[in-house]
Amino acid sequence: MTQSTAPKPSNEQRSAERFEDVFGFPSLTLAKAQAHDSKGQASASSNAPAIRRIAHLDMDAFYASVELLRYPQLKGLPVVIGGGRKHLPDTRHLPEGAPHDPDLWDANTPVSHFPRIEHYEGRGVITTATYAARAFGVGSAMGLMKAAKLCPQAILLPVDFDQYRHYSRTFKDIITEICPDMEDRGVDEVYLDFTHTPGGQREGGRVLARLIQKTIQEQTGLTCSIGVAPNKLLAKMCSEFDKPLGITVLFESEIESRIWPLPCQKINGIGPKASLRLKELNINTIGELAQKPLDHLIEHFGKNYGAWLYHVARGMDDKPIERESEPVSMSRESTFSNDLDAVRDKEELGRIFDQLCEKVSLDLLRKGFKGKTVGLKIKFNDFKVITRDLTLEQAVSSATDIAKAARQSLKRVSFKRKIRLLGIRVGSLERIDAPNPNQPHRPPHQLDLDIPGQGV
Repeated sequence: MTQSTAPKPSNEQRSAERFEDVFGFPSLTLAKAQAHDSKGQASASSNAPAIRRIAHLDMDAFYASVELLRYPQLKGLPVVIGGGRKHLPDTRHLPEGAPHDPDLWDANTPVSHFPRIEHYEGRGVITTATYAARAFGVGSAMGLMKAAKLCPQAILLPVDFDQYRHYSRTFKDIITEICPDMEDRGVDEVYLDFTHTPGGQREGGRVLARLIQKTIQEQTGLTCSIGVAPNKLLAKMCSEFDKPLGITVLFESEIESRIWPLPCQKINGIGPKASLRLKELNINTIGELAQKPLDHLIEHFGKNYGAWLYHVARGMDDKPIERESEPVSMSRESTFSNDLDAVRDKEELGRIFDQLCEKVSLDLLRKGFKGKTVGLKIKFNDFKVITRDLTLEQAVSSATDIAKAARQSLKRVSFKRKIRLLGIRVGSLERIDAPNPNQPHRPPHQLDLDIPGQGV
C-alpha cells in the first residue's frame, strides 16, 4: 500500500513558522507573502490587506546642514556648531580685515576668515557637527574644549535656532503635503504612517520614502535618512543604518537576520546603565536578549523594564502615530561661560533671568499655551542641581507672571556656592483660546537672590 506524502513546506512557510515559533506573534501570512514580489510590492491582482508600514525620518546633521546652505564654501570641511554668538573663539589669529561679527559672514567670506575651535575657551558644548568633523570623534553634547583637542582645525559656528526652526517648519510642510499622517518628534525628526498613504505599500514603503527624500532635497537643499518598518521602534533603528541620504526598508521576517546581530544599545531606550547591566549578564546583542525568558529579565530589571526589554528585543511595538502631541512643559536654560556669584554678579544674573522668562513666555504664546506650574533649575559650580516648583491657582503665560513665580522659588534657595546654570520651566500646560505673541511681557529687571544662609 502506497503511503500518501504531505506536501513539502515551502521556504516561505518554513520562514513564517520559524518566525512565529520565535516571536510568539504572527508573521506575514503565506497569502500576503505570495501577494508581494521580492521587493515587497503588492501585485495588482492581490486583495490582501495593507501591511502596517511606519517610517522614521531623520534630517542629516540638520543644524550643520542648514549652516552649509548659508556658507557653501565650508562644505566638506570639519565644522562644529555650538556655543553662542557672544562666546566665539579668540579672533586675533584671523587674517587682518576678517570680520569678527557673524552677521557680516556670508557665502563669499573666505574660509580662512572663520574662527577655529582650537582658539575657543569656555564651557560650551557641541550642538552638532558635520560628518567631516565626526570622523575625528567629535560629536553632539561633547564639550567644545574637548573637541578642540580632537579636531583643532574645525571651524566653529554659533547656533542660530531661528534659522533651524524656519527650515524645520519648511521640511515638515513638504512632508505633510505627501503624507499627512505625521508625528512631530522635534526640530529634525518625524514619524510617518505609510500604511494607507498612496504609494506607501510599494516596495515596502521605499517608493514613498524616495519621493519624500527627493522632494525635501530639491526644495530645501537638505538631506534626510528614512527607515521604514512595521513599527516605530524598528523604523527609528533603520533610519540610522545608512546615513546620510539613506533609505532602509525592513520587514518582520528580516528581524532575526538584520536586527538581532546589533548591539543592545541600538534600541532606543537602552541607555549606558542598562547596557552595562546587560553586559554583566553576558547579553551583548539584541538576539541574545531575545533568547532570554520573560521571568529572567523581570528578575534582573524589574517588572516594567524587564517586560519592555522582552518585547522590544523581539521587534514588538504597538505605539500609534500621535498626530497631535501636546507638550508637557516648556523650558529655557543657560549655562554660563564663567561661574557667577549671587552677590557680585547679581546684575548679570538678573539680566539672564529676565531673558529666560521672556523666551519661555514667547515659546508659550507662539504655541498657544499657558501653565500653572513655574519651575526653577539651578546648577552650582560643584555640579549639584536643585529644582524648585511653584503651582499657581491660575495658569500664566506672560514673562512678568513667570518671573514673579520664579522669584518666589528663589527665596527657598541658599546661594553659598557660585552658579553654573540657570533654567526656567513652565508646566501643567493648558491651551490659550486666543494667544497674542506680539503683546509685550517684560518682567522688572531685578533678581532678588537671598543672602547665603537663608533658604534650604
